[in-house]
Amino acid sequence: MSLSSGNRSALLGACPLFKGVGSEGLAALAGAATEVSFPSGHVIARQGEIGTGFFVVVEGAVRVVRDGKVLAHLGPGDFFGELSVLDGRPRNAMVSAESPTTCLAIASWDFEAALLANPSVTLAILRGVAARLREATDATRH
Repeated sequence: MSLSSGNRSALLGACPLFKGVGSEGLAALAGAATEVSFPSGHVIARQGEIGTGFFVVVEGAVRVVRDGKVLAHLGPGDFFGELSVLDGRPRNAMVSAESPTTCLAIASWDFEAALLANPSVTLAILRGVAARLREATDATRH
């Protein structure tokens, strides 16, 4: 599978983390994105390691595991790796391909450059991370 720049922009635009990002910001992200394919069982991100990439699942499925406990199963349109890319700290979970999986990957340095150049991208990500934090906080209260 080889996605055109327009298709990459559309896939990124459908990602909840980029809700509200305009076409210019999406084009910047799409230009930095690389298509990467992983075989079933491949570890894409290791818990405890510094992350150097952000990923959006294009096709296939991944499993998110923290300390041996499955936290989530992600599929097309879902994303992972944003926290480590944003704060430079180790990954808080392992992510592995459950089936042959293709992702759009954006290296941390390209991700940061897009944030600095496009305030709408930065604001969207800030809102997306805040929403996930709120969900996690609300879930522990109930």
